[in-house]
Order: sequence, then C-alpha cells, then structure tokens
Amino acid sequence: MTSATQVIPSPRKAVLRAEALARRDALDLDNRLEWDAEIAARALALPAWKDGPGPVSAYWPMRSEADPRPILEGLHERGLPLCLPAIVERRMIFRHWAPYEPIVPGGFGTLVPAPDQPEVRPAILLVPLAAFDRRGYRIGYGKGYYDRALSELGPTVSIGIGYAAQEIDAVPHEPHDRRLDWIVTERETLRCG
Repeated sequence: MTSATQVIPSPRKAVLRAEALARRDALDLDNRLEWDAEIAARALALPAWKDGPGPVSAYWPMRSEADPRPILEGLHERGLPLCLPAIVERRMIFRHWAPYEPIVPGGFGTLVPAPDQPEVRPAILLVPLAAFDRRGYRIGYGKGYYDRALSELGPTVSIGIGYAAQEIDAVPHEPHDRRLDWIVTERETLRCG
C-alpha cells in the first residue's frame, strides 16, 4: 500500500475482477433472488451471531451484488444493532442504520445512512465480493476500502457474501489484503480465517 488512501491496482486482479463481474452480471435475476434467500438462511445460521454481538455492518447492494438486506432484516428481528458503511474523506466509516430508516446517495453508486446518524464501530462486517477463493481472499472493486477498514477496526469478524459463480481458483493477494473469516454463497458456507 502506498498510503493510507491509495492502493496500486494489480493488473491480474483487474482481469479477474472483470471476468468475475461479467459472470455475476450474466446470472438470471430470478435465480439471484432465490439465491439471496438461500444466502440469508445460511448466513443467519452462522455461529457468529450466537453471543449477540453488534453492531453488524453490511453494504447496500448495487448492480448485481448478492443482496444482504434479508440478512439485515433477520438480524434486526433478533435485536442486533446494525450499521452501513460510508466513504468520508476517502475513508470508510460506519453509521447506525435500521431497516426502513432513510438512506441517501453516498458516491460510487452506493446508498448510505444520513450524515446525521451516529458513527459506530462494527464487530461483524458483511462484505461484498467481486471474486473470492476458498482461502478467504477476495477481490473487491479495487479501492481497498474494506481491507483498510478491517485493518483499522482490529478484531472483527468478516463474512463475504456472494454467488458461487464468483469463485476463482486463487486470488492474488498482497500484504494489505485481509482474509475473510467466512464466505457464504447460495451453495455453501466456507470457514476461511
């Protein structure tokens, strides 16, 4: 990593990202909706929730990403506090959020909690994936926000959420890349970290 806010993109990762995103984009919408429900059932069965930790952060889905909102609704029903990430001054922060509370455009095509919501420190992060491997390494969108956030947060449970079609044999990883603890797809739950 060159600085606290810049990651030099890996040409190999860029190719793998483009291929994985094309596979994800080609998935049938009806299948994705069914798979999102299967992912939610698997994610809600994880032992990570056993002791009722919180807050839990997720992402607001964009494009063809696996949708974590059913997971968030299930966790909200269990009484766990929730938050969503926002990029502020080139850094990922987390703000309180609950289902049906307002969200606003946050850049990069995302939706985020309103700026007046309090900043919180999540104990668990649901992380989007462009591509992943079975060791728990992921390819995101190339800006390094999640890797930096996981480094800054310290001990945090990280759970990648995606479709099986996004799996690749091996993600090239660098020292700044953070391995996920779990990956949940519509087909299986992988314990990685």
